[in-house]
Amino acid sequence: MPALGRALLDALRQHGAREVFGIPGDFVLPFFKVIEESGVLPFYTLSHEPAVGFAADAAARFRGSISVVVATWGAGAFNLVNAVAGAYAERVPVVVVSGAPGVHERASGWVLHHTSRTVDTQTRVFGEITCDQAVLDDPARAPAAIARVLRSAREYSLPVYIELPRDLVGTEVDAVPTLLPSPVLPDALAEAGAEILHRLRGAARPCIVVDVEVRRYGVEDKVAALARRLGIPVVSTFTGRGLLSGHRDVTRGTYFGAAGQPAVTALVEGSDGLLLLGVILSDTNFALSERRIDMRRAMLAISRQVQVGYHSYPDIPLDALIDTLLAQVGSEAGGMPCPVPPERYPEGMPADDAPIAPSDVAAAINDLFARHGSMPIAADMGDCLFTAMEIRNTELVAPGYYAGMGYGVPAGLAACVAAGSRPMILVGDGAFQMTGFELGNCRRYGWDPIVVVFNNASWEMLRVFQPESAFNNLDDWRFAELAGPLGGDGVRVATRRALADALARAHATRGRFQLIEVMLPRGQTSDTLARFVAGFKAARERPVTSG
Repeated sequence: MPALGRALLDALRQHGAREVFGIPGDFVLPFFKVIEESGVLPFYTLSHEPAVGFAADAAARFRGSISVVVATWGAGAFNLVNAVAGAYAERVPVVVVSGAPGVHERASGWVLHHTSRTVDTQTRVFGEITCDQAVLDDPARAPAAIARVLRSAREYSLPVYIELPRDLVGTEVDAVPTLLPSPVLPDALAEAGAEILHRLRGAARPCIVVDVEVRRYGVEDKVAALARRLGIPVVSTFTGRGLLSGHRDVTRGTYFGAAGQPAVTALVEGSDGLLLLGVILSDTNFALSERRIDMRRAMLAISRQVQVGYHSYPDIPLDALIDTLLAQVGSEAGGMPCPVPPERYPEGMPADDAPIAPSDVAAAINDLFARHGSMPIAADMGDCLFTAMEIRNTELVAPGYYAGMGYGVPAGLAACVAAGSRPMILVGDGAFQMTGFELGNCRRYGWDPIVVVFNNASWEMLRVFQPESAFNNLDDWRFAELAGPLGGDGVRVATRRALADALARAHATRGRFQLIEVMLPRGQTSDTLARFVAGFKAARERPVTSG
């Protein structure tokens, strides 16, 4: 019989985890020892709990599987709350494992250190931002609880919470079973698929919109195959940017409403057969709609629910729905009848002595990718993310809906593990102040991302909404000079010629992280952010109408 700590690790691996990110602390030290000595999963420590939370989130996004973050109870785990809340909002199956006081300690009568209110407070807090929870305080029931929680993470593509008392880590338990998937009514699945196909085939302007769950459930290739057979164009949302990057024959761009390309906007807003797959119905995805999309006439599949007009089908997993649609379509080939021109991206940046604008960064990266091939991108929130919208479609992870700052650098470090190739990190100076020092961990693990810091000495995205506020101004921290002591190479650039040269050198240099600090004038934003802000303000002022 395995010990509880080892049984948990084996179950995590069996359910798709491929690494653990964590920060040690007293209540979790016994489990850390098992992680280190067993070698069941590679283990990466960073410098602060928010960073390991962001890293686990990004690893799960890149791999389309669960990922794991481990922290101690109270002071450690509460530092994870923001990262886990973002994972819940954007439907990322992060498994949170918290060490906890031992069963005997809880009965001591003392108020235990790290206690905020009661010993149950942490569990209740995480109950709000996870879809399932288990406190492993009974060895006899622990294997079944672990199995239930891990199935929930995979089926709902949401974070889950496991609390492991430190005095039970070595207790022998039964092996953790692998539960069968939750049952799906075959008649309901078939009827939902048939109704969707009937509407798509009867539409004059059908369109498929994809978002995060398409990656989470591993159905990108199948969605592309479905689009080819039906001859229907595919568009991603803002938060789904980077999806189907390997299927450019069916993808027509990113829907961005008033801030996007008119041809893509027309595809979505003019569709009479709109199928939304795994789409988060958020303001960042749809508030910029130039003409309100009537969701009552659309077809929506998300959160194990299918909605076709006024008809609802509960307990329909997205992957099962796509398989059913493919089976019902058969081998028909509809071609691609929609003559939408490809998205336009800035390129051919002049290598001159002109100052750098944010969209110049996109052009320079496009030029680099044209010469050497694309790289996966981890972007933080802010204009760096809107600039990423101007880079040719490639794998991208970013907190586009939850919009939490500090994500980019830890996510890029996770990409070094999970993305399969060297990543590029796009981060603003405000977010870099939060988590940029995590780059100091690259030397230990041999990671060498290319980091592009957008430095305008301000929270520029906030300034565009409230330009009169002086608190948007930040000091110049001279980030490039920090790279050497942290184990990398850094350069500060202020002209387009220097930017092009720095990117070329960074790409050619391996083994150390490369930091390019791009100096930008205050008040300048990317073209995409400028359009987004204008459209967002117009949407807020637009009168609400029914239908």
